[in-house]
Amino acid sequence: FAGYISQVLKNYTDHACDGEYVSLRCPHRTTISIQSSFYGRIVPSHQMCPSRYPHSYATLIKEDVACSVGTSLQKMLDECQDRRSCQFLVNSRLFGADPCPGTGKYLIVWYKCRPNEYKSKVACEDDKLRLSCKKSMVIAIYSAIFGRTQGGSLECPYQTLGMPMIECQSATALQLMIKRCHGKRSCSIYASTYEFGDPCYPGIRKHLNVIYTCDNTPLLLPVDETQLPALNSSMEPVGVSTEMALLSNILAAYAFIT
Repeated sequence: FAGYISQVLKNYTDHACDGEYVSLRCPHRTTISIQSSFYGRIVPSHQMCPSRYPHSYATLIKEDVACSVGTSLQKMLDECQDRRSCQFLVNSRLFGADPCPGTGKYLIVWYKCRPNEYKSKVACEDDKLRLSCKKSMVIAIYSAIFGRTQGGSLECPYQTLGMPMIECQSATALQLMIKRCHGKRSCSIYASTYEFGDPCYPGIRKHLNVIYTCDNTPLLLPVDETQLPALNSSMEPVGVSTEMALLSNILAAYAFIT
């Protein structure tokens, strides 16, 4: 069960240079959820995906390190979203017009594995949230938000009192919900600042939104790590990991709220 949960909650990253195959794969009873994607080049070729041209030719052309394609996210959604696995050859023709001919490019994809069936529960601030599964089933937490989102909550309408519609979320909500509930048949927790801290300005009413699934523990076997894509240290784009991580987090938050 712990192995299954670790695979579901993990954020995956995969990459492929032009002319290589990119392969995404998720565990049994989960599907691919694309978080963000980048195709182009923003670091020199000696740091990632070396040029395939002969050195003498490569020196004659100036490499573009400010090159990106705006259609990469939509293409990844079209090819892989909601599938158990997907694989395709990476090249510029796949993404439309080439923004930097003569420059070798690469694709980086960030994704998660989403359970095929899941439930959502909301508790308003200071109310108790109760999660439960049927006999022989246990809880697997997929995501948790405590705070206030731009879209708000139908279950917990906000009384603005002149406060602007701003977004604020606890950074530890997911970890706390996993600690309290995953692997159990039932659990309860108060949607309070005592439990989660206060990520918002005073006077802003918050709510707790949890997405989870129930499953039968004998079926939740650890997944073979060798069958899942991974980005080893030699693949990590030097100098852009922080920027990409920030972009991934922003897009993931936007996708979840939407």
